[in-house]
Amino acid sequence: MTADAAVAPGSRPRMRAAVLGSPIDHSLSPALHRAGYAALGLSGCVYDRCEVDEAGLADFLDTHPEHRGFSLTMPLKHALLELAAARGWEIDPVAARTGAGNTLTRLPDGSVRVTNTDVAGIVRALRAAGVGTAGPRPLRAAVLGGGATAASATAALAELGAESIEFSVRTPARAAAVHALAEELGIEASVGLLADWRPGEADVTVSTLPAGALAGVRLAWPERFAQPAALLDVAYARAEPDLLAEFTARGGTAVPGTRMLVHQAVEQFLGFTAAAGCDLDTPEHRARLVAAMLDALPRAVGA
Repeated sequence: MTADAAVAPGSRPRMRAAVLGSPIDHSLSPALHRAGYAALGLSGCVYDRCEVDEAGLADFLDTHPEHRGFSLTMPLKHALLELAAARGWEIDPVAARTGAGNTLTRLPDGSVRVTNTDVAGIVRALRAAGVGTAGPRPLRAAVLGGGATAASATAALAELGAESIEFSVRTPARAAAVHALAEELGIEASVGLLADWRPGEADVTVSTLPAGALAGVRLAWPERFAQPAALLDVAYARAEPDLLAEFTARGGTAVPGTRMLVHQAVEQFLGFTAAAGCDLDTPEHRARLVAAMLDALPRAVGA
């Protein structure tokens, strides 16, 4: 990376953005976005953290017109889509398909766009680990969980070329929406119990379970995987069993959820700065942003 990847002083945007949610104190988004500003020399950009619940979302957005963009975490991802539909805002097809919006961007012409960067975050995190880059062979995939993040994982796996997805959940009825989404995307889908998931049988697995959700579940771990297998665990905190450690011990490729978090944050970062009049979407800038955000994570988690 060269110094040319920094933004020239005359083209640096002045911009305010923020992450919204409730609770919000745990969010790593401020550390990531601020690290990106520092890496590219964007001293005129500010990123806030704001406690906002579903009932207060519309009023907060109306009373903070100075913000160019917002990252939204739980419990606001569905509420944002409902508000966008009511107000006629542009809803990106990925957000509409997955039923979740985690990014709001105010464009220069006064319009508002709602997107879901979690899908791009999953795709880029898995591609960086080699998933979907081994030629035309269709992928056999597995998804643990059936909620909103599972929908994003399903859309991402479709983009990566998944031929089939097995959803593993505690209650099969909870997977009805993601099962329907997979079929809509042309993917063969099946649903099984979480306790029956067999690690390593799929080419790629995405766990959307919260930390600790597998505690007490006895899984059939083989001594070694018979074929290459990758696992992305979206949970940031270690729990028992530690899926990433178990996968690594058996020869699999482990992808921590922080990689997804960073890549989706880069998508938001580039969208916000572009809306502020500074197009930074180049391979050099992306690489610098990813490196800076990954470097900031240990300090943010330890804070």
